[in-house]
Order: sequence, then C-alpha cells, then structure tokens
Amino acid sequence: MLSYDVRVWGIRANKGMRRTTYTLRWFVFGRVFSKTYVTKALAENRRAELIAALRRGEPFDKQHGLPESEIRLRLTSVTFYAHAQEFMDMKWPALQPGSRRSLAGALATITLALVDTRDSAPDHSAGFRALTTWGYNKQARAAGKPREQHAGVIAWIERHSLPVAALTDPKVARAAYNATTTSHDGKSFEANTHRNKMKGLSGAIKYAIELGRLTTNPMDRISTSPPRKVVTVDRRVVVNPAQARVLLSRVAEQGPTGPRLVAFFAVMYFAGLRPAEVLALRIQDCTLPKTGWGELTFAESSPYAAPIWTDNGEDSPRKSLKHRAKQESRTVPACPELIRHIRAHAEQFGIAPDGRLFTSTAGGKLRYATFAKIWSRTRAAALTKAQAASPLAGRPYDLRHAAVSTWLNAGVAAPQVAEWAGHSVQTLLSTYAKCIDGQEEQNRKRIEEALEWKGPEPDLDD
Repeated sequence: MLSYDVRVWGIRANKGMRRTTYTLRWFVFGRVFSKTYVTKALAENRRAELIAALRRGEPFDKQHGLPESEIRLRLTSVTFYAHAQEFMDMKWPALQPGSRRSLAGALATITLALVDTRDSAPDHSAGFRALTTWGYNKQARAAGKPREQHAGVIAWIERHSLPVAALTDPKVARAAYNATTTSHDGKSFEANTHRNKMKGLSGAIKYAIELGRLTTNPMDRISTSPPRKVVTVDRRVVVNPAQARVLLSRVAEQGPTGPRLVAFFAVMYFAGLRPAEVLALRIQDCTLPKTGWGELTFAESSPYAAPIWTDNGEDSPRKSLKHRAKQESRTVPACPELIRHIRAHAEQFGIAPDGRLFTSTAGGKLRYATFAKIWSRTRAAALTKAQAASPLAGRPYDLRHAAVSTWLNAGVAAPQVAEWAGHSVQTLLSTYAKCIDGQEEQNRKRIEEALEWKGPEPDLDD
C-alpha cells in the first residue's frame, strides 16, 4: 500500500495563550497527515526528512503517511516480546484454556532465549512465571499492571528482548530453536514438549511474516532432527484384570479421599475414559440397569485449566470431547462390574447439583493433583516392590491403556474399539500395536498355511 503521490507543505504556526506550536502537514494519495511540534526547529527537521525521502524516490505508505524506509524500520524494530504479545492476543479468542496456557509457556521459553544478557538477567524461573501469568495472559494485562514481584522482571525483558528481525541471524535462529529442544539448565525436553514449544515459535514466525516483520522463515535453515516422539504404548504399563482389581480394592484405603475415587478409577479401567472425561461424567450420562450391561454416553470433558486462562474465571470448564465436534457424543459399554461401582459410589457420596458423579470431599471440583496423589499411594500399597519400581500402571491414564488393550485382546474389532476409545482406527492400531497379545503365534500359523506346511520335514537321508 505504497504511493508516489506525495506533497509536503509548509509549516504553520499556532499562536496560543501561553506558547506557539508548529504544525507540519503533508499529503499522501488523497489523505492529509499532520503532526504538531513544540518548536519550529523540530518541525523543520521533520519536514526536511520527508523531503529527503521524496528526493530519494521513496514511496510513502498510504495508511501511515510515512516513507517506506521508516515503515520498514518500524516493522523490524519490534521486539520479540512485543510481537509475541500481539500474537498471543490474536490467538487468544479461538484457543481453549489449556491451549492458551501451553502457548504462553512456549512463548515464554523462547522469549527468555532471545534476550540481550549483557546486563545481569533475572532468574529464569522468575522470568517464566512473570511471562506466563502476566506478559502472555491477555486478561491479566487488561486487568492492570503486573504484580510487584513480576514488575521488575517484565521491565527487564521489555528492555532486553531482541528484535524479531534478529531471527534472520543464523545464530539467533539457532538459539530460538534450541530453546524448544533443551531447557535452560541443559535437560532435553520430551518430544511432546518440544512439539508444543516449536508450535509456538513457528506460529509467532508465521505471524511476523504476515505483518511484514520477517520476509522468510529462519527456521527453514535449521537442519537438526527433532526429538523422536514415542507413539506406541509400552505394554509394561498395562495391568491385567487381576492386578487392576487389586489396585481398585486398595484405593479406598488411601485416606478420606480414597473411597471417593474407587469408582473414578474403575470408570477409567472398565470403560477406557480419559481423566478429563471421567471428571465431567454425570449420572444422566449413565445407563445403569440392575442386571446385565449398561452404557455411558457423554459429550463433554473437563480438562484442567486454572481460572486465569478461562474467559469467565471458572476452574476447568467443560468442553467438547477430544477430536470431536461440539455436542458430538461417544458411547461406551459399561460391564456389570462397573455398574456396581458407579451405583455404590452414587449411593454413598451422592451426586453434584449438575449431576457430576465425582467431586472433592468439600463438594467442589476434583483436582488432578488429588487423584494423582491417591493413585501413587495406591500403587505403593498394592504392588510388590519390584512392580512398584516398574512402569506398571505408573499413571492413572495407564488404566485407560489397559482398557483398550483388553478390548483388542478380547477380539473386539478395531473399528469398534476405536469408536469406544475416541480414536481413529489408524491411531488406535499404531498406539496399541505392542499391547495386542497372540499376534506372533497367529502370524506363524498364517505363514504355515501359506506355505502349505503339514508337519515336520522328511529326513532326506532316508
């Protein structure tokens, strides 16, 4: 949006009661721009700059009325911190609370790697907290200045953040990339962590190209292979039915909260729900006949999100199911044993006003840290020393892995298991390939049939 249709007019004096000011006016493609200065010398200097740009043959920007060189300088002088704030604010409305938190963390990590450290830098942890709780939280910034403990850190970052244009330097680009693979203390990030941080860096760079702050993607020159992502479930984490029942029987022994979580973990094991789906499960989602099998039909989950990342300040709001459209439901069979667990839980602890089955002892939302702690204690109480030291059921989520593995090993067709688990068939088979028993023996039988082998080879010496 540049034009050579430019005229610079003379300076106009504005005589006031206390002092005289001076206004410079110029014309760019049908629009008149003006700026007022407190002294005539300042106005004349600015007029001389604009005339010099005209004599160099520079076009002027139609929107801002500035020479092309000044627009380019304005674009390239924006710091990565300021740019990342704009990027976060642009993305904020469309992101779920958990995604907001994840993106803020990624941008904070990269920002702290792209600073001039000639002056003493603040503690990395302090910088990360300041950026994630205020710098890259749109609602916190809208509410006012950062808290006292963050104000100094934010001010230092504002002064020392490198320009976005510095990413065109291969060394700076490498520093940004390395921040997505390795923590500030030299520890390698897991593949998923790298992927999330790289997603934030790539998004910020694409937005910079969109705004004209970069012309190309500097990451295209980076040839380092990313950390390898593990996509298959380790069969060592999968409990068998006997082990699962032992674990469930010991959950109730873990303090006052333990009894409230027996059915919680039972839903994960027998129905294969994700933790966020169990937290959102309501009694009206359950078909619980007195005899035989029932069903769980649900359309929402409740992933963890602190109030600072939500639009209404609510803790862990309900959202649509993972990989599903809004209000799209999923139905999972409920075996008689699971039905008994749910019925017993509802009778003993009641249900929340909105129908939720699982709440804290105070009646509020059940926190992730709470059930993770109870599960850790349960493993220590129920498993042998060797088993407790192994990956066996190391996380509550491993109960879901056990459920899906059990269905597959029972011979349920993969498309049906995928539907129950909320996966695509391709993802299901690639994720649980190592957890399906009997494949080797079945494959050998198929090969024998193909070779038409009917018994031991004859002795050729006879």
